[in-house]
Amino acid sequence: MRLGVLDIGSNTGHLLVVDAHGGAAPLPAYSYKQPLRLAEHLDERGAVSRAGIDALTAFTADALLVAEDKGCADMLAFATSAVRDAVNSDDVLTHVQEQTGVGIEVLSGEDEARLTFLAVRRWFGWSAGRLAVFDIGGGSLEIAGGDDEAPDVAWSLPLGAARLARTYFAKDGPDEDDLKQLRKQIRATIAQDAGHLIRAGSPDRAAATSKTFRSLARICGAAPSAEGPLARRTLPLEELRHWIPKLVAMSREELAGLPGVSADRAHQIVPGALVAEACMDIFDLAELEICPWALREGVILERLDQMSVLAS
Repeated sequence: MRLGVLDIGSNTGHLLVVDAHGGAAPLPAYSYKQPLRLAEHLDERGAVSRAGIDALTAFTADALLVAEDKGCADMLAFATSAVRDAVNSDDVLTHVQEQTGVGIEVLSGEDEARLTFLAVRRWFGWSAGRLAVFDIGGGSLEIAGGDDEAPDVAWSLPLGAARLARTYFAKDGPDEDDLKQLRKQIRATIAQDAGHLIRAGSPDRAAATSKTFRSLARICGAAPSAEGPLARRTLPLEELRHWIPKLVAMSREELAGLPGVSADRAHQIVPGALVAEACMDIFDLAELEICPWALREGVILERLDQMSVLAS
């Protein structure tokens, strides 16, 4: 069947049209996305601004038309951290549904981590052994680990690259004290619950998903997207540490010129790099392997699993 998956993230609205059926990998057929930047459309109260609501509503209406034009039998719509954490979340979603007819489900942080873990498990398979999975989004960091398809532990932290950029990088460049404070906050937040994952011992494979991790891996020498999803890509800790001082010293224009970095996310690269470095340092990981599947694929796979159960 052909499905439309509407992912309302903290950075981007993304409709992925896929051909999917049980027992096969979801096959991407079409992609439509726009940089909504909802994490940066929050006012001082923590509410999504009118401009953010209008942008989300317009994108959802356009995505619905695209999904219909591409022959989607169903559309799965979900939102993550930016909408989840907004104080006017219910009002935002009600407005979108009234204007477009699309009901958007808000995923909890734990569900976001769980579904991302499912996608990574299916991608690497059982030979990966015990998995640890990290996902830096725009609004949050998700961490999960386990031996099975459902993780033993899964949690979410308010350490998304866009959220941190909005707080610490609103001006042209943070000073040394800002960076020290940010680094301290990131590490203290991750370390607070690190025992959830550490108690089970070192993972057999540690993986990372998301645009931020992919961009950092590309900066550190990973294969470009043109080489396809099957090319093995890693983010080595030592190489990342080598790059961080250089990234801090670059202007936004210089960051946007790096391989794998888009202009609309250039200001998020430094906070994202600090979160990635902290994850590897705190969990004693020399590298992270980049997985091309993430939350959207996890949502699709869970839906296919549910359909299979109903059909049996």
